[in-house]
Parts: sequence; structure tokens; C-alpha cells
Amino acid sequence: MAEIGCNWAKIGPSKSSYSGSGLTADSSVLTLTLAFLDFGLDFAPCDPVGTPMEIKDKLDLDQNGSPVDATKYRSMIGALMYLTSSRPDIVHATCLCARYQAKPTEKHLKEVKRIFRYLRGTVNTGLWYTKDSGIELTGFSDADYAGCKDTFKSTSGGAQFLGEKLVSWSSKKQDCTALSTAEAEYVSLSVCCAQVLWMRTQLTDYGFHFNKIPIYCDSKSAIAISCNPVQHSRTKHIAVRYHFIKEHVEKGTIELYFVKTDYQLADLFTKALPVDRFNYLVRRLGMRSLSPKELERLAKSQ
Repeated sequence: MAEIGCNWAKIGPSKSSYSGSGLTADSSVLTLTLAFLDFGLDFAPCDPVGTPMEIKDKLDLDQNGSPVDATKYRSMIGALMYLTSSRPDIVHATCLCARYQAKPTEKHLKEVKRIFRYLRGTVNTGLWYTKDSGIELTGFSDADYAGCKDTFKSTSGGAQFLGEKLVSWSSKKQDCTALSTAEAEYVSLSVCCAQVLWMRTQLTDYGFHFNKIPIYCDSKSAIAISCNPVQHSRTKHIAVRYHFIKEHVEKGTIELYFVKTDYQLADLFTKALPVDRFNYLVRRLGMRSLSPKELERLAKSQ
């Protein structure tokens, strides 16, 4: 199952609406209610939680755990994947749980139910696309080094914006095992670069031409490797397919900038976060409570 979410070519399977001030994309109350009923979950008395995933417990294969109905588990993951086209805040948690669809246990099911509990408390949350925002293409790239407890592979996270509007996002376990934080960040940068270049090509068809596209990364070492055309012995073990980013940096198609971890927006797609940090990033990504009262306030603020 692809561990990626995108609002790029469409608003997605969720509800969308337009006002004079902007466009909204959100998962409707009806969609979530039906999902709860399908899986035998009680929507009304469900206790909401502040984040879709706990920090202290990292998921693993849990080989000694009690098995659960795999068909039901996969159906729940499928329903959550359906919602990720307009809910980037649940992408990482959903994709992490999706890794264990072969032999799910009670531990895995508990984490999936937590995502539903989070959705219960944020049922009106969705993306808010302002009308007057710019059209500049930018990207954010981050990685969680050796985040997988089973394979010790890292997780790549990426976010791409048009102006202030989040249009593409991803959370994916890397194919290779990184030997250092710098390597993990470098691989993530290459993945983000590939997505940005694809978006650049698509936008060219609409008359938009971009060069020197900024991509923000919180690793100075990964940026240094990308900007150095010389292939050093310490990076020769990295798969060749990730080195194409050097060519595009040299050509000036993209530009890499360092950003402090506190302002790294792709951090949301790589690991579980504390409530305060999680809520800060959700808001920075352009997500708002889209209740009628809040929509009215947003319309007046434009």
C-alpha cells in the first residue's frame, strides 16, 4: 500500500466547498460516522485524544501478541487511507499501522482505534486554501533515523506547497538502511526533490515556470552532500538513484536551505509528536477547524 497522501490533482474523496475567501477540503461527519459503524465502533461516547499516536510506544511486529481479525484490520486501514487525501495529520500514524497488515495483533489494533478516537475529536478539521495566497512552489524534507524497530530503516517525510497551500505530502519507510542521520536525510531530500520536479513539470503545462525551487531541510550535512559534485568515499555506498539531486542543485533547478528543526514542517510525517508540537505543525500546514462558525471567521479575516 502506498504510504503517500496528495491533494495535488484533486481535492480527494472528502467534502470540498468554496467561498469567496477560500477553498476547504475536509472529511465530513457522515463519512466518519459511517466508518465507525462499519467497524463496530461507537461514535457518540468515544473518548477523543489529542494526537493520533502515542510517543512512548513505537510499533513493532509484536510476534508474541494476540492476533486479531486481519480482514477487519485491513478494512480499517483502508478507510483511514481514504481519509488521508484531506487529513495529512493522520498520514504518518495510518502508514505506520499499515505496515503490519499481514499479521496484526491487539497492540496494532489499539493504535488504529486511537486514530479513530483522534478523528472523533477533530471531526471538523480540514485544509483551508486561501484565495489570495501566492503560487510559489516550495518543499520541506525530513527523516526519522532508524525509526522502524523491526528493520531499523528510516522514515522519509515530505511536504510540498504552492504558496501557503499544502498540496502534496508523504510518509514512507526508506528502501535502504541508512548508516547515519545525514544519509537518511539525504535520501529523504532526493525523494522530495523527485516530487517537486514532477510538480514542476505538471505546472509547466499551465504556463507556470519554476527554477531555483527552495527545499528546506534540517540537516546541514545532507545539504553539504547534495551541493558537493565530488563523490567522496564516505558516500559511495549510497544507492546511485539518490544522487540525481546533485545534478539539479548544480543546474539551479532547486536550491537547498537549512531550517531549524523547530520550523521543519515535514516533521509531522516522520514520527509521533507531543500534543503542543503536533498542534503547532497541523496549524502551520494550513489545517483549521472548519465548523460553520470558524468558516465565517476565516471568511471575515481575508
